[in-house]
Amino acid sequence: MGLRRRRFLQLAAGAAACAAAPAIRAQAYPARTVHFIVPFGPGSGTDIAARMFAERLTTRWGKPVVVENRPGGDGMVAISAFVGANDDHSLLLVPAGTFAVHPYEHDKLPYDPDHDLLPIAGLAVIVLAISVSASLGINSLDALVAFARANPGHLNAAAANGNSDFLLSGFLKSANLQIAKVPYRDIMQAPNDLGEGRIQVLSSSFVIVQAPMQAGRVKVLAVTSRERAPTAPDVPTAAEAGYPALELESRMGLFGPRGMPMALRERIAADLREVAADDPLIATRLAATGQILKVNGPAEFGASVEELRAKLAAIAKAVGMKAAR
Repeated sequence: MGLRRRRFLQLAAGAAACAAAPAIRAQAYPARTVHFIVPFGPGSGTDIAARMFAERLTTRWGKPVVVENRPGGDGMVAISAFVGANDDHSLLLVPAGTFAVHPYEHDKLPYDPDHDLLPIAGLAVIVLAISVSASLGINSLDALVAFARANPGHLNAAAANGNSDFLLSGFLKSANLQIAKVPYRDIMQAPNDLGEGRIQVLSSSFVIVQAPMQAGRVKVLAVTSRERAPTAPDVPTAAEAGYPALELESRMGLFGPRGMPMALRERIAADLREVAADDPLIATRLAATGQILKVNGPAEFGASVEELRAKLAAIAKAVGMKAAR
């Protein structure tokens, strides 16, 4: 065999090995403990989801999957820990809205959202809600708009940071409503104030108003997801209520680090789909925390993240906000 022929075969073999490497890497994963980094403390809806999936993947993979709670800094603490690890065994489990709003809230970001956070799998839709104090006697978004227009400056509103605040701001702007926004350091205090009538309108995750709603102190007018909340089937979606601009799919899912091969991301997503399909308790537990189980792969999850970004950009433009980058 000639020298050129041998050299050609060596190069061809090397190219084939490089092409096969991502698939081999995916098959061998995980090689050690996997960490799910979560930007909220124990007991949050995201934490509960993380622990359920971690427990089942531990059994499936034969390697520990542990949850690391890194709350604080508007999600930056968790994201910085994830980006700093730069390891395909350290994954970020987070609502996409946590970082999708960062360009509008921070002058400079310590990470690149386009390259440092690669979508692996969407896990659930976090149900957001528009609620009012039951003492108002208002039972629909139409009635809220009519009351606010007839009584400008009479109502106060609050919103959770991120998606919920954006939605409320966009709603007030588009409907031309004069409703003052009340800031909260801890939004968990707002549902009680809503029930007591100290504020009259709240935009937040559905789960935090679920208890006062069931107690008859709060009226949930609509949820912003495309589907109704499983635990409140009588509450219409915003689109059903006649306000499609309020529709927003707040997706929670798993992200991998820069350079993580697509083959590996698809393999992890497939495993997540299978454990969710095998255990109906996951959907039940998520529903109890105001989340709708919806597991999909990197392409579909990535598309939903881009859809969210586009929605927030449109709202930001409408209310006169500019992104930092």
